[in-house]
Amino acid sequence: MVTLGARRWETLTGSVQGVGKKRNQDWFTCQGSGSGEDPLLLAVADGHGSARYTRSEIGARFAVDRFVGRAELFARAARDCHEPGRLARLMTYARDDFPRALVHDWREEALGHWDRHRPVADAGTPEPRQSEKLLLYGTTLIGAVLTPWLFVAWQIGDGDLAVVEHDGTLSRPLAPAEEDLGDETESLCGKEAWSAVRMHWAPVFDQSRTPRLVVLSTDGLSKSFASADGYRQFVAGLDGRLAADGHEGVREVLPQWLEQASKYSGDDTTLAAALRHVPTVTGGPPDPAQEAPPEDSPMDTERKTET
Repeated sequence: MVTLGARRWETLTGSVQGVGKKRNQDWFTCQGSGSGEDPLLLAVADGHGSARYTRSEIGARFAVDRFVGRAELFARAARDCHEPGRLARLMTYARDDFPRALVHDWREEALGHWDRHRPVADAGTPEPRQSEKLLLYGTTLIGAVLTPWLFVAWQIGDGDLAVVEHDGTLSRPLAPAEEDLGDETESLCGKEAWSAVRMHWAPVFDQSRTPRLVVLSTDGLSKSFASADGYRQFVAGLDGRLAADGHEGVREVLPQWLEQASKYSGDDTTLAAALRHVPTVTGGPPDPAQEAPPEDSPMDTERKTET
């Protein structure tokens, strides 16, 4: 039996501005407890930030805000997902309709902002095309909804969703088949952006098999490592430190970890994570896989060389 109002997750967030950058282009949110009455919503967005995307930090905020609005409606519908036929209909909506609605909301928000804050134009300058206006607000987005019965996540563009399952298995379920090259990535400002949204669908049929850790991060974190294995080791180390020190202990050192990552990647670095409550079990030998990593870092792995 699931208690609808019980707190099921503890959360951990942090964001660091990239070295030498004028402003942090990332935005994030982490709200809710994960209960049936108060679903957990996580989101991180990374505005593109280059000269073509002069309002991308605003676009990132719009992406997170619009995701939360849509996710709250979705989570409300998911409260009854155990009813016959409901789960299949929800999955179809999450795969097909949710991305379209989210992209539509974001574009409406961006275009509304443009209309309210038009730049001063020279006489005779033609009105920019809609695609040119949206380009200014370009951003990526990763968002997740966690309820007692369902875990769903969506992603467009770069960044990472990492999941540590109940048995310690670590996966990146939304990682693309081929990693983006250089700074090119899918974006909410792209043509038919909804078709580029990837979805992770994971119903929870057995409460004991709920993931124990969910991590969303912008690419400033993963780019700080020499390879994808380095990022996986970071998440595994984070899982170990959380098991050893608890979320409060990790919360104290997280800013230093993100600052360290930002120095290597040169990019804004943002993380939003959720740790599931696990009943305390006494007795038995410790699990070597959960030994705490060194005090100054959540992992022991090769970093990229600073340039």
